[in-house]
Amino acid sequence: MIDRYTRPAMGALWSEQSKFAVWLEIELLASEKMAQMGLIPKDAPRRMRRNARFDARRIERIEEKTRHDVIAFLTDVGRHLGKDEKYFHLGLTSSDVLDTALSVRMVRAGELMLEALQPLLGHTRRLARRYIKTPIAGRTHGVFAEPTSLGLKFALWYADLIRGRRRLKAAIHSIAVGKISGAVGNFAHLDPRVEAHVCRRLGLRPAPISTQVLQRDRHAEYIFAIAALGATAEKIAQEIRLYHRTETGEMTEGFFAGQRGSSAMPHKKNPILCERICGLARLLRGYVSPALENVALWHERDITHSSVERVIIPDATITLDYMFHLLNSVLGNLGVHPQRMRKNLDSSGGAVYSQRLLLALADRIGSRDRAYAVVQKLALQVTPDRPLRECAHADATIKQHLSDDEIEAAFDWAYFLRRARTIMERALAQK
Repeated sequence: MIDRYTRPAMGALWSEQSKFAVWLEIELLASEKMAQMGLIPKDAPRRMRRNARFDARRIERIEEKTRHDVIAFLTDVGRHLGKDEKYFHLGLTSSDVLDTALSVRMVRAGELMLEALQPLLGHTRRLARRYIKTPIAGRTHGVFAEPTSLGLKFALWYADLIRGRRRLKAAIHSIAVGKISGAVGNFAHLDPRVEAHVCRRLGLRPAPISTQVLQRDRHAEYIFAIAALGATAEKIAQEIRLYHRTETGEMTEGFFAGQRGSSAMPHKKNPILCERICGLARLLRGYVSPALENVALWHERDITHSSVERVIIPDATITLDYMFHLLNSVLGNLGVHPQRMRKNLDSSGGAVYSQRLLLALADRIGSRDRAYAVVQKLALQVTPDRPLRECAHADATIKQHLSDDEIEAAFDWAYFLRRARTIMERALAQK
């Protein structure tokens, strides 16, 4: 991922320095257990830990010749170990180190993403409670439907994010496994107790069974959980973009001192952060397909997954972490305009209240179909100068069956929000 979209902590996690540090720790932990079991001299792990170090640039130069990154790493570290070099990587295969280290970093990346998600839950909860009594036009097909509560929209976003968090936590749990089981996963040259020790010290569980690699459905689940949260972030950002439009103007992305929206038009205030979030979500979705294709490897393994994962796993975690950072800024500086919402709601000429008028009339007439025909005819005649309320009061059929007070009651927006707080509390109670 480019530096522009990389936050420092996540970027450091996926650096070469970080990768080699985890590789080294795996090797040293394996030697610790081997010494405890009497397989290598008891004092060897202490010397190895004291002397072991690596030079990332030198490893890169060695790899140019060996065409093998783990061998390059072992070669560089081994030159510092002296006589203990023969105990380094004893019985292990490359994927023992690669896959276990990748799991460690995926877990840590998951923790950073969960940390970045937390403020979004706070923003959506706060906004839901603040605007639970604020009416806004509900829209279906992009067209006015009925009045609803603005607070419910924020409560919905909270619930969406909670589900995404659950999926991500489950995916982190799935990937929190390691394998130190040798070339084809059968522990031919290793004792399972070595694997158990390494995994425990790294905060992982031993995979119940592995081949030369951990099975890639775990990684695919992780990438999907990230992409799904990215889609939720896009859903929120896209909704704000729609409300930000000049002709709607019900919510606006923050605009800061010194910010400029256009090189040509000084009046422009564009929802650029929301647009960036929507664009990056497309990138995340693109990672799901190759992650799934990585599941089917040849026999005990091939390395078709390797080149893919070197790109999609760091990039996906970096991207979602950055998207959360953007969305946190958007929600923390969101412009909310209730007066514009009410004005837009009123611009329907009361047509948004047609269902309540329909139900009241149907109850008196005894036929929903007849009542529908009457109300639809009036609703389609509504103009800014002749609202539905006026049409209803003037219609002979409606006047025959409904009193003036009953007609007026149909046009009370508060009726549509009477259960909003109950729904909100139900949504916000989720964890």
